[in-house]
Amino acid sequence: MLLDFLVLGLIVVAQALDVVTPYNNKVVFSPPSNWPIPRTLYARSLLIAQDGADKNVLLATWENYSPQPPNVWFPVYRSTDLGQTWKPLSNITDTQNGWGLRYQPYLYELPSAIGNFPAGTIIAAGNSIPQDLSQTRIDVYASTDKGRTWKFVSHVASGGRADPVNGETPVWEPFFFTYEGQLVIYYSDQRDPEAHGQKLVHQITTNLINWGPVVDDVADSNPSDRPGMTTVAALPNGKYIMTYEFGGAPEINFAVYYRISDSPLTFASATGHNIKATTGQQTQSSPVVVWTPYGGTNGTIVVSANNSGGLWINKQLGAVNSPWTFISTGAAGGYARYLKVLPTSQQIFIVVGGVLGGSGNHVLASVVNLP
Repeated sequence: MLLDFLVLGLIVVAQALDVVTPYNNKVVFSPPSNWPIPRTLYARSLLIAQDGADKNVLLATWENYSPQPPNVWFPVYRSTDLGQTWKPLSNITDTQNGWGLRYQPYLYELPSAIGNFPAGTIIAAGNSIPQDLSQTRIDVYASTDKGRTWKFVSHVASGGRADPVNGETPVWEPFFFTYEGQLVIYYSDQRDPEAHGQKLVHQITTNLINWGPVVDDVADSNPSDRPGMTTVAALPNGKYIMTYEFGGAPEINFAVYYRISDSPLTFASATGHNIKATTGQQTQSSPVVVWTPYGGTNGTIVVSANNSGGLWINKQLGAVNSPWTFISTGAAGGYARYLKVLPTSQQIFIVVGGVLGGSGNHVLASVVNLP
């Protein structure tokens, strides 16, 4: 009886502190076996501090490859227990182009008002692409009811054929960030094929409707290089970190690089550095970066890459030549695996939609404790 009370007490304390026992690879969504490969891919998540009576709500979305029309859309699932169980919430569908929302969804909650959209509005960006893959278009949708319903807001950028080879002209991989009352959207851009196989750019809006000019963030002088897949995090010293994959890197193709800048709008003038653990583990492909205050005076930078289920961490704010440590996890690896810092700041939520070309892809969630 005493043991039962102690266990119950620990559970209550854990819930009060928003702690969850670490877990690996819980199924968020399992697609039917007749869905075409890759079935699911490119999962993303969002942590909402408060949604009505529920706090610390997780949302997840991903690329769906259903054979039924509309055959491409972004489902949204919801969890109220930090990712241990999930229920379908809504679908984000293409209402503008008649193509479907095919690739690279991203969810973001506005921390402050942007134009007529109040703080707490959830916005989603994604790549609308027709079935023949002949065009790409990054579109933005908004939800004012925490992801239950969605409405088209604006087109950001349009490009050519959805084929990730130099010479084609698509746009890819949107990512949002807020800075000084402005909303920034970063994406990969192949629309300057003679000078750049691919480059990283951003545009800014103050109202979610009109977007400013395209600004380069990483535009290498070698026209065959392919930097891609921007993610950005704020650091406690007032600086900002960007990670990206570097197609053409000297270490290994699509090695993960990072840049540190005084502003999230000036990464073009920063120097890129490869992320490799002191024990030899090299990052490769589709990185994601987050920062958490856990882990010491400077907190911890946490990076995920496609080539491992583990994580790379840095406790010196990414200073040049500072050590990166590799930590193993039981979480599944995968393409464009996504990270969120949970309320304890020690725990990292990981969601993955599978691997490129995977015939057995599922959407999986894990929680790991940082050391």
